[in-house]
Amino acid sequence: MKKVINTENAPKAIGPYSQAIEANGMIFISGQIPVNPATGTVPEGITEQTEQVMQNIKAILQEAGLGFENVVKSTCLLSDMANFKAMNEVYGKYYSVEPPARAAFAVRELPLGVLVEIESIAVR
Repeated sequence: MKKVINTENAPKAIGPYSQAIEANGMIFISGQIPVNPATGTVPEGITEQTEQVMQNIKAILQEAGLGFENVVKSTCLLSDMANFKAMNEVYGKYYSVEPPARAAFAVRELPLGVLVEIESIAVR
């Protein structure tokens, strides 16, 4: 059985998907882009955008009653691998102990022209 997880503290879905789905104790968080849920704006720069993405993931985790320590896998999508180092520095602040497994890819284009998108899987 699956349960939809939704919070006003993360951006609303911009398509036919849920912010997150819980199934069998696993939480699948859809790719989060750096939209500020309060203003609908996207910050400038990879550092600021990664920070907003991580705050959006944090809000979804909190809605599920979890934290970053519950994340077991992340996938990071970048518009340019030249942004990897700056993204990694921000990302690393959230996973300083026992970081999750991760993959990072450069893609041709991301929604709304953003620089970064991150999806995560967490477990209870």
